[in-house]
Amino acid sequence: MSITMAGGPLATDAPEAVNYRMEGPEHRLFLGPFPRRVRGVLNGRTVLDTQDGALLHETGRLPQLYVPQIDVAGHLLEAGETVEHCPFKGEARFSTLVVDGARARDAVWSFPQPAPGAGWLRGYHGVAFDALDAWYDEAEQVRGHLRDPYHRVDTRPTDRRVRVSVGRTVLAETAHAVLLSETGLPNRLYVPPGDVHADALTPSTTTSHCPYKGDADYAGASGTEDVAWRYREPFPDAVAVAGHWCFDETRVRVESDTRSSPAERGHSRSVRPRWL
Repeated sequence: MSITMAGGPLATDAPEAVNYRMEGPEHRLFLGPFPRRVRGVLNGRTVLDTQDGALLHETGRLPQLYVPQIDVAGHLLEAGETVEHCPFKGEARFSTLVVDGARARDAVWSFPQPAPGAGWLRGYHGVAFDALDAWYDEAEQVRGHLRDPYHRVDTRPTDRRVRVSVGRTVLAETAHAVLLSETGLPNRLYVPPGDVHADALTPSTTTSHCPYKGDADYAGASGTEDVAWRYREPFPDAVAVAGHWCFDETRVRVESDTRSSPAERGHSRSVRPRWL
């Protein structure tokens, strides 16, 4: 999402503070190589295995993996009747993957005659990520989608004093939060578990997965469901927030004061807490 959404150079709201002018259509395409081996599995069999895959970055969409036709198990493809027209890429023809009775309908598509300006798609197949049972980036199984090489997650310890509340109920207070910055998303403050007030959170059965940070579990507070989440065992880029709680700023009040010491807070009364 880093270059196609949220103010990226290929997004509909592309930045204006640049010293260049982008010539061409408002809907932009960019095919860039994916640098590692990728495999896809359906019903226990590898149906895709490539070291020459490429990510298509397209305005307003997540990157889509395209692989050379030779790297898809063609003998497992059954030509379908579905045809879709894209004004930017051309006419897509879909096929169904059939593996020992398992059928992934319209899981694979190609552009035999790409639209003008997208001729480089000829000879490539797109494969729907959620149509297969498992995907591997080298030997690591990935969920959700492949990680975009233009997407970053960074963490930094911060000396902001953070206070989280719902109405008059204080949920957490800390001077040891971790600030997580993620491409295209607002900064998030993660609070150490020891600085969340006892019994402030109610465990939830809700879970989610982020391809960049890992598996999250949720908790409610003061009668409001799923207002906080944590990554117990995050991926390496987010390991600094392991076990820390982050709060949904649209439903709870998160105040952060950038004055780092009591003396600074006493002598800088004009500085007000900043809302996130």
